[in-house]
Amino acid sequence: MDAISQCEQYAKEQGAQERNAPFRLFFRKEIFTPWHDPTEDAVATNLIYQQVVRGIKFREYRCAKDEDLAMIAAQQYFVDFGNDMNRDRVLALIPQYIPDNQLTRDGQVEHWTQLLMAAYQKSYFVREKSAPLTVKQDIVSYSKFTWPLLFSRFYEAFRLDGPHLPKNDVIMAVNWTGVYVVDDEEQVLLELTYPEITNIVTVRPDQPTNGVKAQATQFSLKTIRGDFSFRSTNAEDIQELIAFFLDGLKRKSKYCVAIQDFKAPVESASYLSFVKGDLIVLENNTTGETLLSGGWCYGRCERTGKVGDFTGSPDCVYLLPTLTKPGPELLQLFTMDLVDRIALTNSTHSQDTPQAKYYTLETYAAEHFRPATKKGTVMGGLSTLTSVRKKDKDELWKHTREPIKLPLLKKIQIKDELNQEACFAFQSIMKYMGDLPSKKSRVSNELTDQIFEKALKEDLLKDELYCQLMKQLTDNRSRIGEDRGWELLWLATGLFAPSENLLKECMQFLRSRQRHQIALDCVNRLQKTKKAGTRKFPPHQVEVEAIQHKTTQIFHKVYFPDDTDEAFEVDSSTKAKDFCHNISHRLNLRSSEGFSLFVKIADKVISVPENDFFFDFVRHLTDWIKKAKPSREGIIPQFTYQVFFMKKLWTNTVPGRDRQADLIFHYHQELPKYLRAFHDAKKEDAVKLAALIYRAKFGENKNDLQNVPNMLKDLVPLDLIRSQSASDWKRAVAAAFSGDTGLTEDEAKVAFLKYIYKWATFGSAFFEVRQTTDSNYPERLLLAINKNGVNLIDPTTKKILDVHPFTRISNWSSGNTFFHMTIGNLVRGTKLLCETSLGYKIDDLLTSYIGLMLAQMNKQRGGTRTLRSEE
Repeated sequence: MDAISQCEQYAKEQGAQERNAPFRLFFRKEIFTPWHDPTEDAVATNLIYQQVVRGIKFREYRCAKDEDLAMIAAQQYFVDFGNDMNRDRVLALIPQYIPDNQLTRDGQVEHWTQLLMAAYQKSYFVREKSAPLTVKQDIVSYSKFTWPLLFSRFYEAFRLDGPHLPKNDVIMAVNWTGVYVVDDEEQVLLELTYPEITNIVTVRPDQPTNGVKAQATQFSLKTIRGDFSFRSTNAEDIQELIAFFLDGLKRKSKYCVAIQDFKAPVESASYLSFVKGDLIVLENNTTGETLLSGGWCYGRCERTGKVGDFTGSPDCVYLLPTLTKPGPELLQLFTMDLVDRIALTNSTHSQDTPQAKYYTLETYAAEHFRPATKKGTVMGGLSTLTSVRKKDKDELWKHTREPIKLPLLKKIQIKDELNQEACFAFQSIMKYMGDLPSKKSRVSNELTDQIFEKALKEDLLKDELYCQLMKQLTDNRSRIGEDRGWELLWLATGLFAPSENLLKECMQFLRSRQRHQIALDCVNRLQKTKKAGTRKFPPHQVEVEAIQHKTTQIFHKVYFPDDTDEAFEVDSSTKAKDFCHNISHRLNLRSSEGFSLFVKIADKVISVPENDFFFDFVRHLTDWIKKAKPSREGIIPQFTYQVFFMKKLWTNTVPGRDRQADLIFHYHQELPKYLRAFHDAKKEDAVKLAALIYRAKFGENKNDLQNVPNMLKDLVPLDLIRSQSASDWKRAVAAAFSGDTGLTEDEAKVAFLKYIYKWATFGSAFFEVRQTTDSNYPERLLLAINKNGVNLIDPTTKKILDVHPFTRISNWSSGNTFFHMTIGNLVRGTKLLCETSLGYKIDDLLTSYIGLMLAQMNKQRGGTRTLRSEE
């Protein structure tokens, strides 16, 4: 009656009498339910059929192809006249079947007559002598799948919250396929299918106060991507319709997804086990109606193929509102963390802002990419709004969900061995970004290894990889996928730079996307990488985990000999020498010369070469340890590592010259060697030094002097502890302590260093080895490597048997169980072969000391030449 009143009001405005206002009532099919079956209601099917054929005639519904229009006309003829085909009759009926705009020119009636008759003769309904009702049912089904938007309910709405849309004033179209948000130009801004929608709730307006009208009702569309909030005067109608569709789909659905793990009881094989994200198909005539009623259901786990009973609790499984099997992309959303789902709320139009502001590889691709291939035919069934807008050819520079069969770059196609590598890398990129299912975890570095490993070895693949990453970041409609693509590009910019030609494109690509928080950091990383050079190994897991947690700064804990530690920033292009300089600067050391980074992993402590990229070395070391210690029962062992910063080369070390270095490093590195009795210390030396060690630990506190007998191993070298009784040591240390009155703890440490500095073995790295090659030396030897060279020491007497300066050592090598060196001439020189498990350390120390010696010699020569030129 409201509608009739509106007609009367309109007539009155036009000057006519209200009682004479003309109106007609139409009973039409406005919207299909997702589960509409034309075979269930013959009366409804006939009404819809009549609506569709008349709508086609008056161009309300338009067929994309002449063949489709001809087939519908042939079906109408069959409904009206069955198998009685008469050409003259067809000619007379064409104006009733075909829209007028198709019949404006001469000969078109004849043309459509021929098309109708051809469609009629080849049709299934003539061949199978189908019933007219069956043909009507087919036309109704065709209209449902072909024109979903034309069988929609439209509502005006205003976006309040949720993902960004180009416009806030929108029109919501609700139909059997889902919910569409379109603008006034009928451009689709957002498309949500029912399996993605979990609920819809309305917020009723408050009552008007002081004559002010309350705002329109709001509604929130809750999805597995996040929440969308709108305001609309029709909010309750929208909520009612969508809720009706969701409820009906769930009750008829045979698909649910696990939202938590479920372990079947061991005692019964009839129960079904599954893990979060598994798709479960209901069987034995059970549907969502059964599941919604609570209790247990019977189904098949798609992942395992096993069947059994499982709990229908909403805490365990989520019933999908769908009548067709969901794809892997939808199921993947249910395995994501809540944070990932919320991030996905912006997925649909992550790049809906004008594309002109984003630089793409379109121009570059025209010259350097291979020719594009034609796309395959879209599979039959439902034609989506997005599929009908696709172009005939691939745009190779844009995001795709299809694996490539050939590399993007023409220059790679000429090398067959690189073709497969390029395609394999692209598949790994798609798996990482979620465009392809993957058994490998994105959290580990397995996928990143597959992506970057070959490119690090082949320059041609470097450009290909950058092109692939930029391609997948162009017009990517998935926010989660886009974010993961940026993670990969961030990792790539820290490993290697593209060629000069592509570098310009890459920089423009990044700078045009500075709205993305990672883009600007990628620019900075590229500039650093260009300067520092190419890495040797794929990203370390620390780098991968950092960017996955949206952290572009990596802080690494470094341990010092004085049992302290600090965190330092380290990036992908940081080399060991840069790291050392940063630490030295932070600790206020006078120089970083002689200091080194050491990585402790498993039972090994290895020095990092100064020109190695820090993460390269750690990655290489970790891989080496894994290979050396094979996995047990298929489980790959996980090795943690620690980074130490210590003095390695003591060439120019003089106690007292750098107080910070003495207190943090020198004292704490020399004390353990002294206590292990590696030096030739006398008892009187030990008494003096024990008092200094005590003072360095306890300061002026004399109370703990009573405990000296219990702490001798922390004050006196091992070989001297038994040289006198504990009480004698106590008295001697107490007397020496009194003689040092006034010294602070730090001054005592420096005094200790100055005392042992006089010894020839100060600053040595000691190695206990066994040798049988030279009868002049005992079988057990103590090797001391210091600024003087390689010292051979009798471990019993502590006497230095021989000193081989670095200038005399001509060759050396090491293995897992030995160290070998040649002194003097390579042919006639003296050879020393030692049994030791620390050969790698001796080898590294010799290399470092000799390298430093040669560097200083070259520096001196350069200085001499400069001085002479000035003279």
